[in-house]
Amino acid sequence: MSFRVEEKLYIKDENLFNFKKFLNTKSAKSLYKPRVIESLYFDNNSFQIHNDSVEGLTPRKKIRVRNYPNNEDKKIYFEIKYSSVEGRYKTRKIIDQNEFLKKRSEGIFDNQYGLCLPKLYVNYTREYFLLNDVRISIDTNITYRNFKTDYQVRDDKIIAELKTSINKNADELAEEFPVPRIRFSKYCFGLEKLYYQ
Repeated sequence: MSFRVEEKLYIKDENLFNFKKFLNTKSAKSLYKPRVIESLYFDNNSFQIHNDSVEGLTPRKKIRVRNYPNNEDKKIYFEIKYSSVEGRYKTRKIIDQNEFLKKRSEGIFDNQYGLCLPKLYVNYTREYFLLNDVRISIDTNITYRNFKTDYQVRDDKIIAELKTSINKNADELAEEFPVPRIRFSKYCFGLEKLYYQ
């Protein structure tokens, strides 16, 4: 496992052009073509994963299955994101369609959260950049969809995410970029939009 620092930035729609221009002036490299990401998030029936994330408790996890529709990568990935006092890291495993359908119908048993069932889909378009040792992603066109009802809502936020090694200071990292930091979880925000409003 390799721990990393993650910081999220909030970009207003009218500032997106200038943010990309800033990346260009810093000679950031585009890593991939923009692609659509779809993630199905799981939680237990008391929404403990959501609650732990909102409270900032550690250790905690996010459990999801991810794929890339409309992309040559047709694989399905089972991912767990861990947050601990030491930092953050992610495990990722390729699963086949049958295993995905089984997880979707029967849920996933987790040693911390018990039986976790599918709660919501999150879709968005992501662009990828690299600036020195910092990976930067920009997420737009975010949509949340209730797994049971298919009811969906759009989110007009634009979120940039910075990822780098655990050796870098998070405050110094964020200060290098000309937009404000935000504490933001697509899963938590989507769940609140779909279940609590």
